[in-house]
Amino acid sequence: MTAIIVTMLILSYLLIATGHLTGVNKAAIAMFLGTIGWVVYICWGQDFVMAQHPAEYLEWLGAKASDSDGVKLFIYDNVFLKYVGEAAAIVMFLLATMSIVELLNNNGCFDFITEWIRTRNSKRLLWTITLATFVLSANLDNLTTTTMMLVIMHRILQNSRQRMYVGSAIVLAATCGGLFTVIGDPVGLILWGEGAVTASHFSAYLATPALLAWIVPTILINRELPDRLDTAWSPSPYRGDDTRLNRWQRVVMLIVGIGGLWFIPTFHNITKLAPFLGALCVLSVLWVVNEAFNRKLINSGQMSQMRIPMSLQYGALQQVLFVTGIMLGMGVVTETGVWSDVAEWIDTYIHDVWLLGIVSGLLSSVVDTFTIAISNISLYTVGVGDVATNGAYWKVIAFTTAVGGCLLSFGSVSGLALMRAEHVSLGWYIKHITPKVLLGWILGSLILWLEINLVNY
Repeated sequence: MTAIIVTMLILSYLLIATGHLTGVNKAAIAMFLGTIGWVVYICWGQDFVMAQHPAEYLEWLGAKASDSDGVKLFIYDNVFLKYVGEAAAIVMFLLATMSIVELLNNNGCFDFITEWIRTRNSKRLLWTITLATFVLSANLDNLTTTTMMLVIMHRILQNSRQRMYVGSAIVLAATCGGLFTVIGDPVGLILWGEGAVTASHFSAYLATPALLAWIVPTILINRELPDRLDTAWSPSPYRGDDTRLNRWQRVVMLIVGIGGLWFIPTFHNITKLAPFLGALCVLSVLWVVNEAFNRKLINSGQMSQMRIPMSLQYGALQQVLFVTGIMLGMGVVTETGVWSDVAEWIDTYIHDVWLLGIVSGLLSSVVDTFTIAISNISLYTVGVGDVATNGAYWKVIAFTTAVGGCLLSFGSVSGLALMRAEHVSLGWYIKHITPKVLLGWILGSLILWLEINLVNY
């Protein structure tokens, strides 16, 4: 049965990697792995439990005789719910941040970005839109930020080739911005929640590599653009039917939303509660502010219900289902003991976090960033040496898999969003974007290596 579960995992990797060719959605594959994997596990639960949790099971059993129903109840209460809780914590955080984005977007708080980048100069437009993406993705979900910025860009740029270049830069900026904070990417959030990293240490080490991985390719992309871009500036969206906030009210909402997310690491350090509770708290405060500012429209029943783009809503739902499926799937593989065997083999024959990081980064570009990252995280528990709290392993995996996923256009959910939105072909991306991302990845990895080794020295 272990072989069957591992085979399911490998087939899921292959299907996720070829999803852009087969048309099968990553979220569907992940959900299938997460559900069927646990069905197979519980059907042969007696063997798995006695191999992985014999002492806990016998203690739970007490004087009762062991039977099939008893094993299933033990697995549900003591094994399965643990992984459900971990997946739910990540999903709740994503839902909170996505809802914050929706509230801010509905009230025109992001219209400032469009005003800020109002130019035909290619250099200014590229750097302002990617800088805004980098900053926002450090606080919000990567996919949500990417989709929102791609929508803004699509309204501005008229030339499809120029949109492909700028869109690729947006995906890279969102990835790099999200990877260096513990709340900007699900991988960092998982590492933080499991005690593998602390927020300040993680950001201090990954900030410079992330900046390099974003800035260097963006400089090269800028050289591919003409001095003057084909732009069209439509008037600001009419929001009279869903908000009448003036500028200072929008600034207040922006500060409450984004500033509140910055407070989440402090909230976690003080209370030791899950980060998603902090995100929900920020969402509740922002919700109250929204209703206070828009109370006249709410009372009159004029509030529009769906100002957020449908593409963002659909992509966000897929992201939530994908994360849930992958985390449940990795949980069932962990409970078979396979990851422990793989980790032991790596410690014996490889024992090099950088070699593992490079391989993981390359796999991320082919399979999927989150899938490969969570696979690496599942190999080890927080211990000593490279896998101690704030150890080198966690930082290397977080960086190499995140940026490595941008080496190919289908290596991340954000990249797939770009492919769908701007019809970016794989061949075009490999020719025009991959070498630039690879250079940034190498330079960022070099800086991270120097940081880790200089401190250890």
